[in-house]
Amino acid sequence: MDDHSITLDINSLDGSLGQRVYTVLRDKILTMAFKPGTVLRKGALCDQLGVSRSPMTEALNRLASEGLVDIIPQSATRVSQFSMFELREESFLREAIEVAIIAEVAQNRTDEQLTILSRNLRLQSLLVEDADFQGFFEADLEFHALILAFSGFPKIAATAEQMSLQLHRARMLILPEQGRPAEAVAEHHAILATIKDRDPNAARAAMSRHLGQLIARIEPLERQHAEFFRPN
Repeated sequence: MDDHSITLDINSLDGSLGQRVYTVLRDKILTMAFKPGTVLRKGALCDQLGVSRSPMTEALNRLASEGLVDIIPQSATRVSQFSMFELREESFLREAIEVAIIAEVAQNRTDEQLTILSRNLRLQSLLVEDADFQGFFEADLEFHALILAFSGFPKIAATAEQMSLQLHRARMLILPEQGRPAEAVAEHHAILATIKDRDPNAARAAMSRHLGQLIARIEPLERQHAEFFRPN
């Protein structure tokens, strides 16, 4: 494994030891601290986190089930590389879910939900002004997560997050995009306006326009970072 330092005190996290190890490793993978193709050496990770091999094995198996690592028996464990097919599939599924959900939210939203989304957008604008692109990325994720949560369907948010893990990683590679954060904030304002107006048809169109651009921005990464992608 590349010499990445894991200094987070896992005792500050919730859950079983295996869950806490999983949380730390998952965060490192999703933020691209552990890049695609990185070899994860179980012994070294155990030493850094101060855990035995059992919770480490549990965590790695869970990450493998999510497609974030590839475990090759008797060989190595590597952070999974990207596949453009999988990224296109995740983008398609994400758009299908969020376009349907935004119509539901626009039709049934409460004033409190509108206020929460408005506050999030104000934060996004401030983060873009400060050129805090990581902070903006997190606020962007929260904006979409809030919309999913406001649908009233408890399983939707977890399902949508699970099916967008590769997209999440790939988006980290395109931060910051020149001018894109400000464009995204404007698109979010357009989405919010349709929610305020309780216009489900306009909401679907606004969300589709917003999400439909993502793959076109990700596709150049296959040339720019060929080492992160699986050979065709």
